[in-house]
Amino acid sequence: MPESFWHDPLMYQGGSDSFLAPRAPIVMGSEEWGIDFESEIAIITDDVPMGVSPQGAVSHVKLLMLVNDVSLRNLIPGELAKGFGFFQSKPSSAFSPVAITPDELGDDWHDGKVHLPLRTHLNGTLFGAPDAGVDMTFNFFELIAHAAKTRPLGAGCIIGSGTVSNYDRRVGSSCLAERRMLEIIESGQAATPYLHFGDRVSIAMQDRNGMSLFGTIEQHVMPDTGQQVPAVVD
Repeated sequence: MPESFWHDPLMYQGGSDSFLAPRAPIVMGSEEWGIDFESEIAIITDDVPMGVSPQGAVSHVKLLMLVNDVSLRNLIPGELAKGFGFFQSKPSSAFSPVAITPDELGDDWHDGKVHLPLRTHLNGTLFGAPDAGVDMTFNFFELIAHAAKTRPLGAGCIIGSGTVSNYDRRVGSSCLAERRMLEIIESGQAATPYLHFGDRVSIAMQDRNGMSLFGTIEQHVMPDTGQQVPAVVD
């Protein structure tokens, strides 16, 4: 990893033309693309001026929500090898059905981080519940400042935390790629497959009293049949 990783955020600009509903399926053309979920926290800003400092960014966090930042792992290496960045390998993301204001988190929102476990289930089994505030390299105020260094950000700008991960591996992971890499380190090869058609992923966060904060992202993976699939609304 480059040394700059620890003091300069690594950020990509995702497409904003298509978002997935919280219960809309993840429709993909092939399992060979290496379909992966990425469980994250996201913020929504108001208008942010260019060149804002991390301290100045504090007041610009208006809403928080959850996001499944879907990745196609087997397409990423070829794209990055071209010297640019993600495009085909980062399809539409899904967001939680509810976005909340920071004050709803009480003391669990501080230092620009959400200090609660983010729970991901794969096919009904808990895959990971790392704490979103522990080991977060850059807080949201720093991420806003990084994104706004050379441009203003318009109201409604969405910034993701990056995949939630803890050094304590006992809490599990928030993406398949991390689990696979840990398996390679441990045994020399990955045992956990990427997502197959029919797999189900759910992402949620609860407060200290066990109450759901954002509702649940609940998605299943299905093949592209060439027909547009409507979002499922409860």
